[in-house]
Amino acid sequence: MNALTPTDYIDLLLEQLWLQERLSQNTLDAYRRDLHKLHDRLLTEHVHWFNCDGVQLSHALFNNDEKPTSQARALSACKRLYAYFNEQNLKHQEPLFYLQRPKIGRALPPIITEDQIDALLAAPDVDSPHGLRDKALLELMYATGMRVSEAVGLQLGYVDLQQGVVTTIGKGDKQRLIPLGEEACEWMAEYLLHARPFLLKQKPCDYVFVSQKRVGMTRQLAWMIVDKYATQIGIQHISPHKLRHAFATHLVNHGADLRVVQMLLGHADINTTQIYTHVANERLKHLIEQHHPRG
Repeated sequence: MNALTPTDYIDLLLEQLWLQERLSQNTLDAYRRDLHKLHDRLLTEHVHWFNCDGVQLSHALFNNDEKPTSQARALSACKRLYAYFNEQNLKHQEPLFYLQRPKIGRALPPIITEDQIDALLAAPDVDSPHGLRDKALLELMYATGMRVSEAVGLQLGYVDLQQGVVTTIGKGDKQRLIPLGEEACEWMAEYLLHARPFLLKQKPCDYVFVSQKRVGMTRQLAWMIVDKYATQIGIQHISPHKLRHAFATHLVNHGADLRVVQMLLGHADINTTQIYTHVANERLKHLIEQHHPRG
């Protein structure tokens, strides 16, 4: 076992994490990058995972210009690696004991107004097949708060326009049912009837949203579509994930129960959803400062 290379250990760990915890591919890829960078930094100090001490590991993890969130993720990957070593009864020093997670300030999602969302949703040219597809995609993401990976991974069998719901598989392979809303239902029906057949040109495909290559849309294409229309209406830096933030923020602003928002977003922990109450409070403070005579 000791003849294994660092890359072998990383591959074995990630395979175990996928099999046991069903971590998303994005998380696994991030862990892979973090662990390779960590190994390279340790090599510059002529040490290995098995014989480095806490000071050396801390230097490799934290003595750089990366954001605290990136450092925290790298520490998480490192902890999982050493836990794997323990499970495999591999002899090594335990350098993690004195290491603490870097402090991360609670960054509030940017506030995207309902007027901005209205402008974004009105931007596509629905008289063209691509524009109608883009319109349906934007309406779906804002109406459901789906992650971009969930939206592009949506298959026809998981859409029920008669009931007005979609079923999606989120993180950890957890399934959830999300209502579409009347507007999104109508545009999805228009797209499926008029634009999707034109784009596919009779080629079979299970995915709802397709590209001009007649296959399922990629995450990258979805990002480009959102960015295209955001730029077109003069709004900077709107991404699919910010549409998800807007969905949750606007629900909370209109009085939605936080547990309902948690369920719709697919958050495992209510504390993750709690941030949207802070966003709503920040919005209220801004309105008071702007309009109150003593604000």
